[in-house]
Amino acid sequence: QVQLVESGGGLVQAGGSLRLSCVASGNRFPLNDMGWYRQAPGKQREWVATLNRDGRIILAASVKGRFTGSRDNAKNTVYLSLNVLKPEDTGVYLCNADSSRGRFWGQGTQVTVSS
Repeated sequence: QVQLVESGGGLVQAGGSLRLSCVASGNRFPLNDMGWYRQAPGKQREWVATLNRDGRIILAASVKGRFTGSRDNAKNTVYLSLNVLKPEDTGVYLCNADSSRGRFWGQGTQVTVSS
């Protein structure tokens, strides 16, 4: 079983920045792609970013140019830097990790962007 714990969310004004972290633990097997989704109230979960084991990132069009990410395999951690935040970026940001044992999810961290 893999535990994923996100942190770094908060309340920020439009145009501001946040840095999210997701730490994985409990895995005795390699983690493949790790990524981020977000879910706003009343909306479907939306894919935001995927980072492969080499740290290469793929970003959703809605955040490209504003969000960046990195991965530290030694720390089993992925990061997501949220820049030039907009009110529509508000939501719970969830981390996931893929492995040969399946996909695992964290509980999420709340990001609220005020206008």
